[in-house]
Amino acid sequence: MSQQPLAQIHPDAIIGPDVEIGPFVFIDKNVEIGAGTKIGSNVTILEGTRIGEKCNIFPGAVLGGIPQDLKFKGEESLAIIGNNTTIREFVTVNRGTTAKGKTVVGSNCLIMAYSHVAHDCIVGNNVIVANACQLAGEVEIADHAILGGGTLVHQFSKIGAHVMVQGGTRVIKDVPPYVTAGRDPLTYAGVNSVGLRRRGFSNEQITLIQDTYRIVFQSKLNTTNALAKILETIPATPERDLIVEFIKSSDRGIIKGFV
Repeated sequence: MSQQPLAQIHPDAIIGPDVEIGPFVFIDKNVEIGAGTKIGSNVTILEGTRIGEKCNIFPGAVLGGIPQDLKFKGEESLAIIGNNTTIREFVTVNRGTTAKGKTVVGSNCLIMAYSHVAHDCIVGNNVIVANACQLAGEVEIADHAILGGGTLVHQFSKIGAHVMVQGGTRVIKDVPPYVTAGRDPLTYAGVNSVGLRRRGFSNEQITLIQDTYRIVFQSKLNTTNALAKILETIPATPERDLIVEFIKSSDRGIIKGFV
């Protein structure tokens, strides 16, 4: 471990090998930091934080702060950061409440400056959260999703895998997998075909996803009938099944189609 003398580290914190700790860092008790992680100056890492290996935490970030939730009564909970994740300047990640007991940011993520990840959020792997995004409590973001800068995500909202959300938008409904979403109010703007191709999806897979969403957003069927038609007419694939399951399980309802 490489530590600046001006850093303050609780003796009970568990610090892995080859961790670099800058000046004026504060690391509380009940903290674990994995091997090879770099922690910039003026970072605050509070009780209940777990940081994986080879992460890069930039100056001013605050990880593991108590939830901004009036129901929180001091219960033990965690804020978990996966491996190879970058946390940029002044990001805040609060720990969980009794709702889930943990807030999670996965591996290989990029959380850009001034973003906030509230209590009990679950952020998947390979997620990009651009500058100044604000995630309210218990938001769920699946793998490979990208949120443009300044996105506001309402409490309990879900954003599916491989989604691209336009910057400066308000997410108040669930955003199903594989789509791009934009405008105000937020609406379906097509399939994220560019992102899918970059991640190895074939033209056949993308076409099937597009056909599925034509039924969801352009058939003028209600949700129940649209899902029934999808199951009847679209061949069974992991992509089709993920879309159907996401829509079925949506408590807030999904975003609308474009007009």
